[in-house]
Amino acid sequence: MYKSLGQFYAVELLILDKTAQRNLSKTLKKVDFSSYDRILLDLNFKHIYQQTNFLSALCGLLVYEEDACQNYLTNSRWYSRFSRFYRSLPNARIVVTGASVAARLQAEGFAVSFAPKGYDPARQYLQPVSADLQRREIELGFIGRTASAAYAGRKELLEQLAAAEPLQLLRTEPGDAYRQMLNRIRLFISADVGLGEYMAKNFEAMACGCVLLAWRQGSEEPAIGLRDGEHLLLYSNLAELREHIAALRSDPVRAQRIADAGRAFVEARLSYPHLAARMATLLAEPWPLVAPLTGWRAFCQRFGFI
Repeated sequence: MYKSLGQFYAVELLILDKTAQRNLSKTLKKVDFSSYDRILLDLNFKHIYQQTNFLSALCGLLVYEEDACQNYLTNSRWYSRFSRFYRSLPNARIVVTGASVAARLQAEGFAVSFAPKGYDPARQYLQPVSADLQRREIELGFIGRTASAAYAGRKELLEQLAAAEPLQLLRTEPGDAYRQMLNRIRLFISADVGLGEYMAKNFEAMACGCVLLAWRQGSEEPAIGLRDGEHLLLYSNLAELREHIAALRSDPVRAQRIADAGRAFVEARLSYPHLAARMATLLAEPWPLVAPLTGWRAFCQRFGFI
């Protein structure tokens, strides 16, 4: 995505490992930040959330965050910590990947925009049938994590479905193995239960030609542009999900039509080059200018009391 952003602006990309992320003031001490109009930060929250003294001094800062939904998950270790972090960066703009998450953060007074997650079209795409790739021999599949506390709802639903249907819960290495596995799945079961947004794997599955059956998120679908019954099928409980599965089994032509429409949708709107264009627009927007707090009020803000 950031390479594509270079079509709009002169971009210098710094890729930081875990150690470098944990001490930004040291890692970036030789960078002349005054020479940049904008600074876009896309780093692991757990490595940077305690570095607000350094980050609050940066002008034109945009923080891109794909995990801010955990700010509102009571079973997450990061519950409410994103709000505390953003409160310490009053001159920054924030981009999050959930429309409802953006709305809740905006209601808290933050300068937040929404941009959905996307996928890399160079890595995830529909492959032709070959001797090494059988076409869609896995009827029902899910690829991803279920162990985290944040995914408790996902784990419960998938286990319930697996007890009633031939669902395969799969894990692969990233890259070619992941793409090849997606190309073997006919119906991809998405179970982003309680997360309030769409994870990237939904769009990766669609790009690889799966029919996506996704947990209904409410405000997210219209914000992204997804239409139920055209690009994907939505469900709100196990019974509705099983009804969709049964209907698609009896109507493979409809299943293929939804798969084709879903793939065309993500290719036209959610690939990294398209997200780069959206990010370019966000970077051009005016920046908030807030006078820094001092003394006791600065202390209270830092620790989330105001």
